[in-house]
Amino acid sequence: TPGVNTYVVTQAPPAPQPEAVPERPSSQHLWIAGYWTWQNGRYAWMAGHWEVPPYSTATWVAPRWEPEGGAIRFYEGHWN
Repeated sequence: TPGVNTYVVTQAPPAPQPEAVPERPSSQHLWIAGYWTWQNGRYAWMAGHWEVPPYSTATWVAPRWEPEGGAIRFYEGHWN
């Protein structure tokens, strides 16, 4: 996807961490689940949170890890 940051690493990410989802602040908020990202040469957990989409028809494209030539490429999540 153009404009989406990606990272290539050789070690698979850890299993997702269990999260308790707090009460929804409003009907406009969408839950963004926690995920592992790559920062400063290591995995870092990004906690889940409620977020208001940038516009009413926006959909969240979750971050993902995909195998690529013996490594793993991370695609950051983004609004679409």
